[in-house]
Parts: sequence; C-alpha cells; structure tokens
Amino acid sequence: MTTARDVEGQSANPRLPAKLAAHPSVQAVLARRAAGDVTSPPAPIDAAWLRELCLAAGADDAAAVSLDHPDLAGERESVQSALPGTRTLIAMAVRMNRDSCRSPARSVANQEFHQADEQANHAARSVTQALQDAGHRALNPSVGFPQEMDRFPSERIWVVAHKTVAVAAGLGVMGLHRNVIHPKFGSFILLVTVLVDAEVSAYGQALDYNPCIDCKLCVAACPVGAIAKDGAFDALACTTHNYREFMSGFTDWAQTVADSEDAADYRSRVTDSENASLWQSLAYPPGYKSGYCLAVCPGGEDVLGPYLDDRKTFMDTVLRPLQDKKEPLYVLPGSHAQEYAQRRFPHKPVKEVTGGWRPPVKRS
Repeated sequence: MTTARDVEGQSANPRLPAKLAAHPSVQAVLARRAAGDVTSPPAPIDAAWLRELCLAAGADDAAAVSLDHPDLAGERESVQSALPGTRTLIAMAVRMNRDSCRSPARSVANQEFHQADEQANHAARSVTQALQDAGHRALNPSVGFPQEMDRFPSERIWVVAHKTVAVAAGLGVMGLHRNVIHPKFGSFILLVTVLVDAEVSAYGQALDYNPCIDCKLCVAACPVGAIAKDGAFDALACTTHNYREFMSGFTDWAQTVADSEDAADYRSRVTDSENASLWQSLAYPPGYKSGYCLAVCPGGEDVLGPYLDDRKTFMDTVLRPLQDKKEPLYVLPGSHAQEYAQRRFPHKPVKEVTGGWRPPVKRS
C-alpha cells in the first residue's frame, strides 16, 4: 500500500480545478488515497503466481520472456506501439485434440482449430484482467484474426509474433513445418501472448534440444510441396492453398466474381462445392484447406508413442488418409507448387489461382 503518494509519485491532494475536484468520483479516489487504500503492483511479478494464473485461466503451459531478449528485437517496435512501457511478454500454449486435427474431414479439424483459438483468446483475456486488477497495465493481442488490416500490405498486420515469443520463452522449438513443437504436447498447440508493463521474477529458458525427430512426415504430407527436406519453406505456396478461404483467397474470389460475364460464366469458374465452401467460410470461421504438416507430426512426448510402437501403422492411419484424400489444390500458375502437386498427387485436381497476391490479367 502507499499513503501520501500513489505509484506515479503524485500528491494525494493534487492541485485540481475546483469543478473537477468537486466531482464525486474524484473525491472518492482522493479519499481512498488519503486513507492509504491504493494498491501498488508488486515488482517484479512472482513467476510461480503468474504461471498458476495462466493455467487456471485455461492455458496448458506458460512462460515469460523479457522484451529485452535478443531474439525479440524485431518485436519491440510493434509491441511498444501496442502497449507503451511493455517489459515482459507472457507466452501461453493451449492444447488441441490430436485426432480431431488429423481427420480427413476438414470440418472436424477446422472446428478444433477455431475452438482452441477461442480458448486461447479467453485465457489471455482472463490473465490480462487479473494483471490489471493487480495494478499492472496489460494487453492481449488476438491469437490470429482480427489483425491490423489498415497496415496491409505494406506492413506486418500482427501485433506480436506468437511463435517467436513462445520459442524465446522456452515453450518449444520451431519445426521444419514452421510450427512450434512443444516438448510434451508436440505440434498440437495454439499460442497466444500477453503484454505486461512489469518484470517477472524468473523467465523461461529456451529448450536445449529440438523436439522434432526429423521424420520428414510433414514433407510427405504437404500437398503443394511447401516444405522441403533440406529445411526450405515456400510460404507463398502454403498460403495460396492452405489459406485459400482467408483474406488472400477472398480477394481472388472477389476478382473472379467481378471478372465473370454472367452467372453461367461464374459457375464455369467456381464449382458448386467451392461455392458452398466459400459461403461456409464467410458464414462461419474460415476453413484451413490443409494443415496436414501439423496433423502428421509425431514430435512431443505425449504424441510420440504410437509412432515408436509401429511406424507403418502410424503412416497408414495418420499420413495416408490425408495423402489419398481427393480435394482441389490451389496453386499459382507456373509455380513449383503446381508442378509438385501434379506430379506427386495426380488424383487431386489442381486449380490455378492468383492467390489474391497478383492482379488479374486484363482481358483484351
């Protein structure tokens, strides 16, 4: 508690205009200060208390990392813009149900993604509220969308890079598939971050090993060849297909509508199933077209057992159903993804799109 001065060092009886000083709310605040009833937030925040707070809010793991961490240099400007005075980032992981994520029925997998997304957002909000109640300034950026679309496409649209923060905090290591692999839960996690204006008594430490077992199943599962065995990653191929019904795919679809001469022309460009899928993504949370790299990953102590017991059965029941699934693959014309998809998955129809990244070709 403080008495004569509050945490800002301001006098308990500041010089205020008479009208403001006479306001009931102002008088109540000044009376509490005079009585010494002003909470001064603890500095630093106790790490054990913070972890228990995160777990009680719904996270399955949590760790804090200083904004001064060298691996977070690229985050500082954006983070300080969102919450000036930020000193610590709190990384939290929420588990997903593995078999739901692995299902060839993408409605099942997408529901799991979005429900875990909501759980992570709710957990972060609860932690933020508790920190606020303890006297801190805190903020929780969204797990994914909504993001800062006024910055698109010239600047980054995310407030904080959750994966980068999680790795720096020691919650996992970035895998070949560009997902964070948790040492216990594997790839089946969603991440969220809370910003706070205080230091923490103990920070997480980066893992001294990589939970990835170098099985290359993510390489085998990706239908557009976005993941290479040597570690190369084709982000444009991944985005064009997997996020087909997110913002870039929506732009491509809108261009298709605008470019169609009439309803019959539109129906010749967009199949009934594609049309229904687009409607569903607009009416409900947008659907991921793949996510197979995450689905097949056996990394993580809780996940690894079945793969170690019988690798053939694991591939027959987890990998092959996703490889065998008949589904459209969206690729940029003339891209490596197009060549790979046609060669590796001839039973999956390949559809050329602009991906929303390229303007449509003008018709003569």
